[in-house]
Amino acid sequence: MNQPSSQPATPDLLYSDVEDDLRSAVRGLLADRCPPTAVLARIESGTPYDLDLWRTLAAEIGIAGLLVPEELGGQGASAREAAVVLEELGGAVAPVPFLGSAVLATSALLAAPAAAGPLLKRLASGEATAALAVPLPTAPGAAFPGSVRVAADGTLSGRITSVADASAADVLVVPAVGPDGPGLYEIAADAAGVSIDVPVPLDLTRPIADLTLDAVAARLLVGPDSAADALRAALLTGAGLLASEQLGIAQWCLDETVRYLGERHQFGRPVGSFQSLKHRLADLWLEVVSARAAARNAADALASGSPDAAVAVAVAQAHCATTAVHAAEECVQLHGGIGMTWEHPAHLYLKRAKADEIALGTPGRHRAALAELVDLPA
Repeated sequence: MNQPSSQPATPDLLYSDVEDDLRSAVRGLLADRCPPTAVLARIESGTPYDLDLWRTLAAEIGIAGLLVPEELGGQGASAREAAVVLEELGGAVAPVPFLGSAVLATSALLAAPAAAGPLLKRLASGEATAALAVPLPTAPGAAFPGSVRVAADGTLSGRITSVADASAADVLVVPAVGPDGPGLYEIAADAAGVSIDVPVPLDLTRPIADLTLDAVAARLLVGPDSAADALRAALLTGAGLLASEQLGIAQWCLDETVRYLGERHQFGRPVGSFQSLKHRLADLWLEVVSARAAARNAADALASGSPDAAVAVAVAQAHCATTAVHAAEECVQLHGGIGMTWEHPAHLYLKRAKADEIALGTPGRHRAALAELVDLPA
């Protein structure tokens, strides 16, 4: 019997056959092109992003245009498929600009498909990469940023710090405030007046950049009527899907730790056979299972346009961020001495988990937002 239309649809937390196939394709490519040894070697070079891998993921699998409608050259997929991709990218700490370009920037541009259509086509094909020029810690629901101003001649000036994936971007989508109000503007990353500084980040696999704009020529994409809503939707989508990346990090850390403790012997028996370690791993497994449910619920709510999407995203971020950090800490500690070395990839996962913990809102920020959303008294 069909449910009354006034009741929300039941969330679908299971993976579809299409999602399983997408996961298999992404995982296979990452296993071949992005093993931990390759990531370790790359972050010590001057080119932390693997743009060849990104072009392959974009062109052959089409992940750059997952959220872009088919009529604009994309895959016409939903947040559920993007979430599966982020699980795999998180499990490989892949140094590719998927979150910045295919999620944050693309979600903002989808608010104005008419004006942003040509740019969306370039992003979907992998011909260009974009970044949404907001500080990475910006949470959904934050006030529209006012650090960039629009001059009378339409040029942009100002400064934005800690922008994810900006150093790998061809195009910057910049929130700016002008005489007519807020707007989202397109500027070329190599345009005159754009200065990009890359500080040493905690997470070497996802560098952040500080942008300085000095009378930069820009094109208005989203006007005052919908700019704030477009930015809010992009940040909500980004936060909800980031939970799946955190899930991928936690799952890799759990799997790798179980594998290691099963192989490592001490006193004539596998280390993992000691009861105290079994209990720690069992507790972590329960955390990861709960994180998967929360992340899938957020992805499904975003995909279906559920009115409870903000609640689902807040729950997912509050839970998955702490789970990823805990799993990475356990991974480092339970690997013993080897886990503390630079040569073992465990530190890459711990740094990504710690950086993700403050990205798009801290767990505390999301808990506070959740309390307001469900009308929970302080």
